[in-house]
Formats: sequence, C-alpha cells, structure tokens
Amino acid sequence: MPASDWPTPPPNWQYWQPRALKPPLPAVEISEPTRRSLVTETVFVQLAFLALPVTTAIVVLARHLDGAGDINRFGSDVPGHPLAGFFLGMLSYIAVGAIVPLVLLLLWRTGIRSKQLGLVAPGLKSDWLPGLGLAAASFGTAVVLFVPLGPLLHDSKLVNKAATGHVPAYYVIYALVLSATTAITEEVIVNGYLLTRLEQLNWAPRSALILSLGLRTSYHVYYGIAVLFTVPFGYYVTRSFQKRRRLTRPITAHFVYDAVLTSIAVLTS
Repeated sequence: MPASDWPTPPPNWQYWQPRALKPPLPAVEISEPTRRSLVTETVFVQLAFLALPVTTAIVVLARHLDGAGDINRFGSDVPGHPLAGFFLGMLSYIAVGAIVPLVLLLLWRTGIRSKQLGLVAPGLKSDWLPGLGLAAASFGTAVVLFVPLGPLLHDSKLVNKAATGHVPAYYVIYALVLSATTAITEEVIVNGYLLTRLEQLNWAPRSALILSLGLRTSYHVYYGIAVLFTVPFGYYVTRSFQKRRRLTRPITAHFVYDAVLTSIAVLTS
C-alpha cells in the first residue's frame, strides 16, 4: 500500500513516544569530619545506645517503688516450655549488641581500626589475668562500700533486687551469653567509641572519665541505691582503657564479673 494512501493520523499522534528519563542520582560526596560533625555523631550514638536501657531502667525502678516487685533477670520465660524460653531469651538479648558493628564502622570511617582500640583476640597474660584482677578489685571495693551502705540495703524501697526465680542448671549457658553480650556492647560503646571520640574532641581524661561513668551508671538506676556498687567496676575498666588502650581487657573483666555473679544466681536459685 503506498504511503500516500495511508489514513491521516490523529492530531498530536506520534510514531514513537519516548519515556521520561529518571533524574541522575546525586554524586557521593566524601568530606573530612569536622569537630561539629563528630560532636553530632557522638551525641546521636549515645542517644541510640542509651534511650531504651535508660527509659527501661526508670520504668522498672518506678514499678518497684510502686510495689510491682523485683527485677526478673531471666524474663523470657515461656510457661510450660522452659527450653523454648531458654533459647528465645538468649536470642532476644543478643539483639542488644546490634549497635556494636555500627559504632565500629563509624570509627573505621574516621581512620580508627579495631586493632588501634585493642580489640583483638584476648590473651591469657595480656587480658584474662589482668581482667580477673580488675574484676577482683571491683568486687573488693564493692565489699568495702557495703560497710557504710549495708543498713540501707535492708530497705526494700531503696533496693531493687535481681531475682532469677527457679531455673534449670543449664541456664548457666544463658548467664554466660548474657554476660558476653553485655560486656562486648558496653565496653565497645562506652569505652572504645565514647572515650576515643572525646579524646579526638580534646576532652581532658578526667572529664571523659566522669562522663563515661555517668552514662554507664544511668542505665543501672533500676537497682535503686545499690547502683552505687556498679561505680567501682566502671571506674576500674574505664581507667584501664585510658591507660592501656586495650579494649579486650575491660571486655574480659566485664565478662568475668557478670558471668560469676549471674552463674551463682542460677546455681543457687
């Protein structure tokens, strides 16, 4: 059929309709961190880490003062299925450490590698034995504090005890997982990340120590006046990192300290 015999196309008709092109993605801009950006990042990291545990601690303390009972250390019980509660409890608690890879990435983006923090495989002489010493010193100091504070600990309103209830002996594994997760998370964030950033921001070691201790204590307020017994441990592990720049040592100390106490609580329940 000759082209001249084709019907006249309708108005505005096109043989080919081009599709609209997507606008190009903005280019990635990488700039050197400024003091302001580091301050903002540090504040946001601490808020992300502290928001849930601090608010939870306040709620637990308020419930205790209202007569709601003590802390249930192993609170993921599934009625009639202790083994299910055992695994689900551990799984839910491991999520506490989800922020650790993020803060290590943030440090890495500003040139701080894990080895520079002393976050390495723990050694017997370099970490485990000194960690045992830090844990023992913390416990000894807590015993000394018990002398003046002992009478106050008998007031049920001032002290919120951590109860385990009756759990099988295999919950010692739960205690070890809980202790390892807590130790890694707290020491990486409150020591490894926070103290490193504060040093980059030219904070004096004493001021950094006070802030670190204050934040560390804030999410333990649910213990009531017994929160004072957590201060010696926080002081020793913080000073250890400031002096040695070896993060694995406070982690092992924290693990040993918590593992001993929680395992005893399980085995004596």
